Amino acid sequence: MSHDEASSSPLHRQDPEVAGWLQREDRRQRTTLTLIASENHCSAAVREACGSRITDKYAEGYPGRRYYAGCEIADGIEDLARQRALQLFAGADTANVQPHSGTSANLEALLALAGPNGRIVGMSLKAGGHLSHGHHKSHTGVVFDAKQYGVDDRGLIDLDEVRDLVREHRPQVLIAGGSSYCRIIDYAAFGEIAREFEAYLLCDIAHPAGLIAAGVLPSPVGVADVVTMTTHKTLRGPRGGLILAQERVVKDINSSVFPGGQGGPLVQQIAGKAVAFGEALQPGFKAYQQQVVDNARWLAECLVGHDLDLVTGGTDNHIVLVDLRKTEMTGAVIEERALAAGLAVNKNAVPGDPRPPMVTSGLRLGTPAITTRGFDRDAIKAVADVIGGLVRGEDPEKFKTRVQELCEAHPLP
Repeated sequence: MSHDEASSSPLHRQDPEVAGWLQREDRRQRTTLTLIASENHCSAAVREACGSRITDKYAEGYPGRRYYAGCEIADGIEDLARQRALQLFAGADTANVQPHSGTSANLEALLALAGPNGRIVGMSLKAGGHLSHGHHKSHTGVVFDAKQYGVDDRGLIDLDEVRDLVREHRPQVLIAGGSSYCRIIDYAAFGEIAREFEAYLLCDIAHPAGLIAAGVLPSPVGVADVVTMTTHKTLRGPRGGLILAQERVVKDINSSVFPGGQGGPLVQQIAGKAVAFGEALQPGFKAYQQQVVDNARWLAECLVGHDLDLVTGGTDNHIVLVDLRKTEMTGAVIEERALAAGLAVNKNAVPGDPRPPMVTSGLRLGTPAITTRGFDRDAIKAVADVIGGLVRGEDPEKFKTRVQELCEAHPLP
């Protein structure tokens, strides 16, 4: 949207203060390179759907079984989103597109499968897991009896440890998946452990969902009882969640989402999900996802060239986790320095991190957003050079011009 179009918009005329904040955010994204692994840039079509008049419609319930009249359009949108999700993730029996987020999807699925005070086992946050996998500060750590597994000295999941923990704890649900795990997860091995001890397997693919949908990474669909994900990371859609489930648990999952965990769904977000799923079904999506992985691997290689340590030594997906412990920097310091140079990154714990969560000894980098902007090997190397310089203690001002040149050469979609 041009400046003239923005200044004449209904929002600008009615509430210039909010309009001003949104314009500043638009400017921030255009002039900042997003290297946060959980962020991406959705298309203008997705944004249009999310800002449509369907936001006015209350649609409690499911298609054909709503609690309000006038839901026939909402039904059509939700059915379309579900159909496209099932096309993307072949082998899933059903798809629930109503979860507001990945965390709500996890909580709703866990309540359906384990019940209150049920036993769950997931990956610890410091090892690369997610808060919603049983962390004590999360509702999943309060509502459930949770135990957590870690990683070995190489930063890799130790399946023997997982099996021992499941044998000891006897959970109703075993969770596979993480938010800062750089390597392929052996879903089949997790499935064997879950079946051995009569647990449900929940695979959280919030981060690699797009890579899995495109066939670039192995899929847990057909192995897991339930698969949860977000739609706004590698899937490049609007913010929201999605649950895929096997037929035998569908009724419990759907009831846990509504009326259990949510009221009326955000139909405008479901419309955005439908658009994003349609985009992901196009031939170019697989090439994009492969480029996301290629860029991450090249970024990892370039960072090693700057003598930086990486957790697991590299990556199989879109995430590169830098271990800063041999440097004088913390994750929080590099996050601040990077933003001053025009890069949005995030501090992140590394396995065995001695520092608190708001400081950390690690830096999590991701390539989905810059790949959406069209970054190639030369541009990735330029980004790695900036990061290497920042870790060495060089002045962020030194890099601002180069970062802005990269932003201008690779505009937002």
